[in-house]
Amino acid sequence: MIHPRILVDVRNINMSTTLLGHAMSTPILVAPTSMHKLAHPEGEVATARAAAACNILMALSYSASCTMEEVASSCDAVRFYQLYVYKRRDVTAGIVKRAESNGYKAIVLTVDTPRLGKREADIKNKMIVPKVPNFELVPVDIDSKTQEKGSGVEAFAYETLDSSLNWKDIEWLKSITHLPILIKGVLTAEDARKAVEAGVSGIVVSNHGARQLDHSPAPISVLEEIVCAVSKAVPVLVDGGIRRGTDVFKALALGADAVMIGRPVIFGLAAHGEKGVRKVIEMLKNELELTMALAGCPCVKDITRNHVKTLGDRRRSLM
Repeated sequence: MIHPRILVDVRNINMSTTLLGHAMSTPILVAPTSMHKLAHPEGEVATARAAAACNILMALSYSASCTMEEVASSCDAVRFYQLYVYKRRDVTAGIVKRAESNGYKAIVLTVDTPRLGKREADIKNKMIVPKVPNFELVPVDIDSKTQEKGSGVEAFAYETLDSSLNWKDIEWLKSITHLPILIKGVLTAEDARKAVEAGVSGIVVSNHGARQLDHSPAPISVLEEIVCAVSKAVPVLVDGGIRRGTDVFKALALGADAVMIGRPVIFGLAAHGEKGVRKVIEMLKNELELTMALAGCPCVKDITRNHVKTLGDRRRSLM
């Protein structure tokens, strides 16, 4: 629950913040989500323009429908690039270099997919791998018999993604790029500490939209322990289940520096393209602004742990 403070001057609400030195109008980023052209013909280009218009950061998915060059040239904005590590490290290195040369400002390394989770809807529907630019960079022949057994996406992931990825590989990635690296998919305090020790520049608390490991915790439920483990050494972001401005507020109160949104962006894109994405972002910004005013927080930095009470707080108070 949100616990507001009263008699605070909230005539002017300032939601602006920074992440890795980049200014944002609000602590909300577009999460890396794949294949935006399944929602709208303009795909990630429309999403990127909407994010730029709202002055928020976007992380482009490695499985985007548009090339990183198309997105980079679509508008002038700061954006990050999501990376998976392929079995062929030369392909991975090539993608990183392309991201650098196209002006992407950080790498979001996703580490919760050594294998693809059991996505029953994809299997039931025998989902095929759509033609997306980065998939075409990885030469692999997935025969029709393999796809007939289930999801083509699962088959592609099995054939291409490097399941041997480990902590030592963070050093390898740092050796091939000057870009800061955020590690996405952290759900424990122990791994958060290891990430800091490995030299990453940020952590994204995420369970991959609950599409990887069944029964994994909701990111918001482990956010606070991860924030405590990191102890402000690097920024901590969180995604998953952010649907309202009050959700953003609660995440910030529990220690997140910013949140990432995925599905809401796709909903807006499917409904009205770039305008729909802008509408979703503006709705969240307006709701956050109102929540901050009603909670007595003129600035983002004024949002503290004292502004929320969790179920754990309640239980401890009864002991």
